[in-house]
Amino acid sequence: MTDGWLDIVNWTPDGLVPVITQEAATGKVLMFAWMNREALKLTAESGQAVYWSRSRKKLWHKGEESGHVQLVKEIRLDCDADAILLTVEQVGGIACHTGRHSCFFQKLEGKAWVADQPVLKNPDEIYRHE
Repeated sequence: MTDGWLDIVNWTPDGLVPVITQEAATGKVLMFAWMNREALKLTAESGQAVYWSRSRKKLWHKGEESGHVQLVKEIRLDCDADAILLTVEQVGGIACHTGRHSCFFQKLEGKAWVADQPVLKNPDEIYRHE
């Protein structure tokens, strides 16, 4: 596969594209993240989700610390070529660094955000702390 398919993506001025990650089995949105060209290429080649961490300024292989990798079932590009939809199998059932199934666990009720998903595993048990 040549890399010409990457040229179709409408990258932001800083070389990123937004990514929505959806669980294949349920259709539930698990998370939002960013990819640069290398992350998208590695994701397509490896079959596992690789993102760009804007805060750490480096590639981030989802599950590299937690073991909760995302096995990619499908990669889609939207009609404007400026957003990616990943359909994945979420290994371990935890996508969020808070230990929840989805990063979208806060729901607006009235004028307050309320967590409506339980913590499945304490983050201190998931991640190494240095």
